[in-house]
Amino acid sequence: MMRLRRQIWRRFAKSTRGIAAVEFAMVLPVLTVLFLASFDGGRAIAVYMKVRTASYTLAAIANQYASINDAAMSGIFTATSDVLAPYSTVPLALTVSQIAIDANGNATVNWSSTQGGTARTVGSSITVPVNLATPNSYLILSEVKYSYVPMFGYFNKGAAIGLSDSLYVTPRSTTLVARTSP
Repeated sequence: MMRLRRQIWRRFAKSTRGIAAVEFAMVLPVLTVLFLASFDGGRAIAVYMKVRTASYTLAAIANQYASINDAAMSGIFTATSDVLAPYSTVPLALTVSQIAIDANGNATVNWSSTQGGTARTVGSSITVPVNLATPNSYLILSEVKYSYVPMFGYFNKGAAIGLSDSLYVTPRSTTLVARTSP
């Protein structure tokens, strides 16, 4: 009886049939998680690149005007939102502000408009990069924020990931962009 058990054990230990199926069953969950994470990561990178492009678009369009009214601002926001296609624009917040820099280099918000976000308070101070703080000048600040929700939210429990970008530019045609009512 002992001898029979030893023979069965030796045959089992030497057998290689089915080992590939066992190894595959062990590796499959890891490969599946890696695939889904890389899929979500790739989409997040693509959306972030769209957010950066939207920030540039918002600044590039706004700095061309000598004066902007509500209708023009609405068109600027629409054009900027179109950059995010084919992704949803529901979690998108666009803000464009003009920053006035006085003779001492102090920067304050001259005007601010937003779509889906919170406009900056007029007159509030803002810190601009030192190399852009030219006395007696104006800057246009574009800010884009996007809440990205992964398709497979296994790791962050479906919570949104905040993607944002901002860009300072100088007015292109004039020294400042006037904000007017319709």
